[in-house]
Amino acid sequence: MAPSVQDDAARTTRALALQKPSGSSTVDKEIEILVRRIEKTPEPIDPWILLGRAWVRKARYEADPGYYLNAGAVADLVLGREPKNRPARNLRAAVLLESHAFVEAKDLAEQILADDPDDLLALGTKADAELELGAFDAALSTAQRLMDLKPSLPAYGRAGLLRWLQGDPAAAKKNYRAAMDASDPRDPEPFAWVLVEAAKVFWHEGDVDGADKGFDRALSAVAEYPPALVGKARVALAKGDAKRAAELAARALAKSPLCETAWLLGDARKAAGDEKGAAEAYKRVAEIGRATDKRTLAAFLAAKDKDPDEALVLIREEMKARKGIHTTDVLAWALYRKGDFAAARKESDAARAHGTREPVLLFHAGAIRIAQGEKKEGEKLVREALAMNPHFEPNAAAEAKKLLGEGG
Repeated sequence: MAPSVQDDAARTTRALALQKPSGSSTVDKEIEILVRRIEKTPEPIDPWILLGRAWVRKARYEADPGYYLNAGAVADLVLGREPKNRPARNLRAAVLLESHAFVEAKDLAEQILADDPDDLLALGTKADAELELGAFDAALSTAQRLMDLKPSLPAYGRAGLLRWLQGDPAAAKKNYRAAMDASDPRDPEPFAWVLVEAAKVFWHEGDVDGADKGFDRALSAVAEYPPALVGKARVALAKGDAKRAAELAARALAKSPLCETAWLLGDARKAAGDEKGAAEAYKRVAEIGRATDKRTLAAFLAAKDKDPDEALVLIREEMKARKGIHTTDVLAWALYRKGDFAAARKESDAARAHGTREPVLLFHAGAIRIAQGEKKEGEKLVREALAMNPHFEPNAAAEAKKLLGEGG
């Protein structure tokens, strides 16, 4: 009898779950050990759960979401045997979150919490999904519940982000500091992640050297950590070293093919005079964005004022899945590029409703007001953006200066 479609799917899922990792890091070795153990004795569930979690750690260490497919395969195999297995359901929820299936991630987290209201992993997933879905107050409440149950790196890290989005950088830094203090030296990636998030606060505030030190510390914790390489590339570009910025961004992109990184690489190469290399990087932005990150591609097209129609289609499609602060701001800017200033103003105001003070949001809000004839208020916001960080994004910073009559 020929194998059925179900049989083929099961073999594919198992092969993905038990795939041999290509690297030689500590987590790669852990995966290899668990795979051998499972291949020898596949019946016990616990090794499968450990394998799924190891795949998640590999995805985080390498900033490569592709490894969540391996973790998801593990979750599917366990849930096929034990549909109510809570660790596997949490693993599946994490994969849904990373896949931008935010509604489904939130729903599954809530199902887990219905069985155990104190499940820390499910609370973290729920808070993250709520934030992406635009349910800011709900995310605050869920994150506070997580903090009340267990003050820890995941709790402090989320609190740091939420305080930043509320326009309170001092509280954000305090929480990120607490997250660092709560880190586990045996697992340095979460520590590196917090360092990068804290460094971004310094970056937004215009403390380029402070940000650079944070990115360096992250690289000391996890060598060649892509988010830290991206941060250092931004710093190098801000300091006028475009060649160095391009080299750092290229290293990050080689390890972690993200849309944002390809965009930065293109900007760095263009600033270095490498027009051909810039065009190649911008082509990657489109390829990666259409496959996995419509929001960043829409932001790129709107920032460059290229194909505003596609930018608007992409971001409206993305708004169906996530309505968070930054998605809403990209929609505002795409509407501005299309000349729909009233609709752009509504979305920009919504993006800033919780007090978020990032330079790009301030610039967008100011430019929209200027377009509506509110020159004084608009210019004030644009100046605030440039005062925070005059290098916040090459195209936007140049456009901001032009709006104020300070650049050509």
